[in-house]
Amino acid sequence: MEFETILSLAGTLIMLIALQIVLGFDNLLYIALESKKAPTDQQARVRKIGIGIAIIFRLLLLFILINLIASFEEPFLSFSNAYVSAQMNLESLIILLGGVFILYTSVKEIWHMITFEYTETTTQKVSTNQAIFMIVFMNLVFSFDSILSAMALTENNWIIAIAIITGGILMIVASNKVAEFLQKNRMYEVLGLFILFLVGIMLISDGGHQAHLKIFGHAISAMNKITFYFILVILILVDVVQTAYQKNILKGKS
Repeated sequence: MEFETILSLAGTLIMLIALQIVLGFDNLLYIALESKKAPTDQQARVRKIGIGIAIIFRLLLLFILINLIASFEEPFLSFSNAYVSAQMNLESLIILLGGVFILYTSVKEIWHMITFEYTETTTQKVSTNQAIFMIVFMNLVFSFDSILSAMALTENNWIIAIAIITGGILMIVASNKVAEFLQKNRMYEVLGLFILFLVGIMLISDGGHQAHLKIFGHAISAMNKITFYFILVILILVDVVQTAYQKNILKGKS
């Protein structure tokens, strides 16, 4: 294997692991909140077992999606009229629906943040098994966006699998500290949602391009990956600078 190929695969792997972490913000927050419903002495164990089982289910989901996509490469849905035309296969349909779902989810959660009124309530305790089940179940729900996003970024399925396993191990190792950090710094959840919004747009453009989708005669073009990562870096930089600026203001007032 040539050095350039190894370097390219390593770069893709790093990007996918980073994407797993970024898109796991909401997941980590949910894990932290759900595990607190378990008995106090079992909370760390609940997080580790829940994430561990979820890694296995994520891998199963990945290879199920791969097999479904590989089995239906030929277009199975074609339509054309004066307004819209397309030739869809299963891959383009899944990517399009995934993009729409991610876009809807991010907009809904952002709106929820704007209108949400926080109130302290007593946490209802549940059994250890119940907490693990809910963590695994919700992890599967959150898995679709990260897996579909990874599939849009690379066609190397083993790289995606390694990224899923690595991302899961990192979540297990850092689950306690990261969950505590996210609870104390909710503004980073906002960053994650806007990145999710961007990923949704990218998936819709990629799916539309693969489906040869045309709206009013204009073909949908896939978002350039350089453009995607440039916007991603800008979003992160803006959030980092804004956070540092707010801290300086608070120091000046104190």
